[in-house]
Amino acid sequence: MIPTLVVFLYLAAVLYIGVFAFRKSRGTGEDYFLASRSLGPAVFLLSLFGTNMTAFAILGSSGLAYQRGIGVFGMMASASALIIPLSLFFIGTRLWSVGKRFGHMTQVQFFRDRWECSAIGTFIFCLSAAMLVPYIIIGVMGGGHTLEAISTVTGPDGRPDHWISYEVGGALVALVVMSYVFFGGMRGTAWVNTFQTILFLGFGTLAFILIGRRLGGFSHVVEMLAANPQTAPLLTRQRIPIQEFISYTFIPLSSIMFPHIAIMCLTAEKVTSFKKTVIFYPLCILAIWLPSVFLGVVAAGQFPGLRPGESDDVLLRLLTQNTEVWIAGILGAGIMACVMASDSQILALCTMFTEDIFAYYGHKERFGERAQIWTGRIFVILITLSAYLLAVWLKDREGIFDLAVRFGFSGFAALAPVMVAALFWRRSTKWGALAATLWVTVALLGFWYLHQSSAGIAPPPGQPPVAIFPALGDWLLRTRSSVTVAGYLPVVPICLGSALLMAVVSLLTPPPSAATLAKYFPQPQPAAPAA
Repeated sequence: MIPTLVVFLYLAAVLYIGVFAFRKSRGTGEDYFLASRSLGPAVFLLSLFGTNMTAFAILGSSGLAYQRGIGVFGMMASASALIIPLSLFFIGTRLWSVGKRFGHMTQVQFFRDRWECSAIGTFIFCLSAAMLVPYIIIGVMGGGHTLEAISTVTGPDGRPDHWISYEVGGALVALVVMSYVFFGGMRGTAWVNTFQTILFLGFGTLAFILIGRRLGGFSHVVEMLAANPQTAPLLTRQRIPIQEFISYTFIPLSSIMFPHIAIMCLTAEKVTSFKKTVIFYPLCILAIWLPSVFLGVVAAGQFPGLRPGESDDVLLRLLTQNTEVWIAGILGAGIMACVMASDSQILALCTMFTEDIFAYYGHKERFGERAQIWTGRIFVILITLSAYLLAVWLKDREGIFDLAVRFGFSGFAALAPVMVAALFWRRSTKWGALAATLWVTVALLGFWYLHQSSAGIAPPPGQPPVAIFPALGDWLLRTRSSVTVAGYLPVVPICLGSALLMAVVSLLTPPPSAATLAKYFPQPQPAAPAA
């Protein structure tokens, strides 16, 4: 019970931070949803990184490394360390500038004003909300797996006994996150994310060192993995095809289109806050992904034969079996700090609903700003409850990594051309944005249908992919975990199709009005002639 009690103390600390942030609130909508745009450089960096490093980064990466090998680090972490900071520098700063100048609180507000559209903005909101829900589910799933693994003891019959079940653990995490988001808003979320980021950055390194020492040193572990024909391929890129490796370079494009990241960019006090973020973000990625991926490979030699859904908790199994109970509790709290980062996604959905639906359609003017804030808080309860129920239903059905890539990252990466066009291309139009968004919607539904309908022909682990329609040859293949197009993950054709439609349809339709273009793309005034 000691590790579990330590984790409970951590959850109590998180709740206190949320309540303290509530006491500092100013009672305005901008303060609740954007912390009055006042986050300093340190809090901005740590909260931005923390909100992007959820259970996907800790449990998902180690679970995928358990299945696919050390190449997972190069496939995901290296691309993220390059593309995400560049996106924040070139796109995030521009979004911050126009948001601060015109008072935008969400990217949908910006799209509506930039392209003079109403219904199209609502459609973009609906699609963004639908794609963000799986990301929230990941946080609940991660919390359930963590508390279940931390509280596991061996019974008299030698079987594992869970003091806290997955369902109860997920409920506790959902309740804690819902509580501090409900009361603290963006300020509470940012402070909690700052605290959590410091915690999991420090304890991730400590877990890496302690587990390696208990197993006899990582050089000894690697030698044992290399000597075993079943695990030797995990030390190479053998289980990661080159097309899939390339596909994952598109995934980090999703970062700037994630509503929680875009909204977080609007909270910075000054544009200079982005400088430290761009510099230190890659180092933070290294500190999180390297130990997570490597320990996932180590776990393959310790716990062979786990299924994809079961492999999400291999890091926790290593932790509980190779450290003292009180250290396991501290390290478990560090892992919990990472998997609980779904708070920003919940708040982002709340912000979008109240600003893009409630306020946009006149309810703020009718009922007042206080009603808007309480509407947002009620929405927090509803979305958290829905995410919990779905997380319980998805237990052992979906791996955290696959769930995130298939439904969250792919869709938001494909919407990145919409954001880039809105910020940097004068000639882009609402019809181009509509065409790109419709394409993303149809493509995601189509690939989801193919994934579900082809589940019966999915090959077993280690076997080559199977053609879904033999008449098409290798164009549509079913791997163990996904559907591919000529070997590439769906994110590649969806993203390229979105960019193409955004460009072609914009060129074929009338541009926005001259007043709007002058507002967002002001022309430099000619210098006055010398006297």
